[in-house]
Amino acid sequence: MVAALRRGLAAEGFVVESASDGISGLELAQHGDFDAVVLDVMLPGLSGYEVVRRLRAHDNWVPVLMLSAKDGEYDQADALDDGADDYLTKPFSFVVLLARIRALLRRGARARPVVLSAGDVTLDPASREVWVNGVAVDLRPREFVLLEYLMRNAGRVIGKAELLDHVWDNAAEVAPNAVEVYIGYLRRKIGSGQLITVRGVGYRLAS
Repeated sequence: MVAALRRGLAAEGFVVESASDGISGLELAQHGDFDAVVLDVMLPGLSGYEVVRRLRAHDNWVPVLMLSAKDGEYDQADALDDGADDYLTKPFSFVVLLARIRALLRRGARARPVVLSAGDVTLDPASREVWVNGVAVDLRPREFVLLEYLMRNAGRVIGKAELLDHVWDNAAEVAPNAVEVYIGYLRRKIGSGQLITVRGVGYRLAS
């Protein structure tokens, strides 16, 4: 597939460099001056998920289009949460791939996300790290996305339906108590005083 993509992209006027494993791909992406990266999820050495995580952790915001045979919503959510800009499942049309790449090029590299703070909690969207009173806290991916949304709306009461829409991929298929369950997880990790329940309305993160 790499050889076919190289030929096709070169025929469209792109200058292409390629790597056959995650380690050399990461090295190439970190030290090359690229307009976009097409990155397979299943790579030897380092997975595509880990490659994009390390790029973002080092403030490399080159647009990344991830390719994968996995078409599950959580696979796509994980790729986007890790820092990918777009996700295309195999088998795919080369015409669609070209269109996605051109769309990324029109967007250009993203600016580094601003570190968020609310009360005693600090969250870095780039490195995906969270601290409470300066102490690192380990969050699962869904917990991180939930906390990030709450922090971007700190001080505002957010209803359960809004959280389902913005944090879960398909709200209609999520268990009714999912929000309460994950709010409970967050409270145990960041402190119950940070996250307030407004009865009958929703939740508010102390700003």
